[in-house]
Amino acid sequence: MRSYLAIILALVAASCTKARDERSYTLQGQILSVDAPRKQLTIKHEDIKGLMPAMTMPYEVKDGKLLNGLAAGDLINATLIVESNDAYLKTIRKVGEAPLEKPPAETTAMPDARSGFELLKPGEEVPNTSFIDQDGRKRRFNSFRGSTVVITFIYTRCPLPTFCPMMDRHFAAMQKTLETDPSLKGVHLVTVSFDPKTDTPPVLKKHARELHADLSRWTFLTGDRDDIDQFAARFGVSIARAMNDPRDITHNLRTAIVDRSGRLVKVYTGYDWMPDQVLADVKAVATAN
Repeated sequence: MRSYLAIILALVAASCTKARDERSYTLQGQILSVDAPRKQLTIKHEDIKGLMPAMTMPYEVKDGKLLNGLAAGDLINATLIVESNDAYLKTIRKVGEAPLEKPPAETTAMPDARSGFELLKPGEEVPNTSFIDQDGRKRRFNSFRGSTVVITFIYTRCPLPTFCPMMDRHFAAMQKTLETDPSLKGVHLVTVSFDPKTDTPPVLKKHARELHADLSRWTFLTGDRDDIDQFAARFGVSIARAMNDPRDITHNLRTAIVDRSGRLVKVYTGYDWMPDQVLADVKAVATAN
């Protein structure tokens, strides 16, 4: 009986902890696009009180039926659920519709052949851009030559657990494998912040400590904003900053493998990849070089 009671109490405690980890927010904004197969909406929304400033972000739903009847241009009120490792819309109510605004071309760093920011192709050399690491030291990208590099792009204030924080969690998981697998000894993780105004070297150093990053295997970089935008654009990263609020950063996600000679091997889009998948690809590169 005592054993049974202990199990019940443990389950209740776990349930209470789970409930405390779930937070609910009101989201108001305009739908920019609907991706029904992926159960995803891209929404330009107002400030979400207690969570984030106005932004344009993709949001997922658990129930695909919530997307029925919705279209680009619709104005909505929704309930956003944020958990420790997840975020999704629980309810969506259409309240009107309005013409879509076309964003100013100069606010976004997009990969464009006319701008000189052509996407890197596998086998091409990665630009030798100048950065500043978490210790305040100047680092050019070719300083990682000799190591197989996995690189991703984030900013530390990113509020959604399925965006930049997920990249951090994936890299933290990969670091654990790098520490124990001798065949991955020459692999290095690199995280580049595209918010240099906020993500100064001390901020990145603190962020690294919070992630239990081994700085001999995992480097955090910042630098000149324009240089970072141009470098990131070569991998397919698009970054838009609101003219009236620099906290409002709209971005996508890209993660890439660069070989020991500094040439691009592969780019992963979004967050639809897992550490084991990337590590398998990295191991193939590391053992082939």
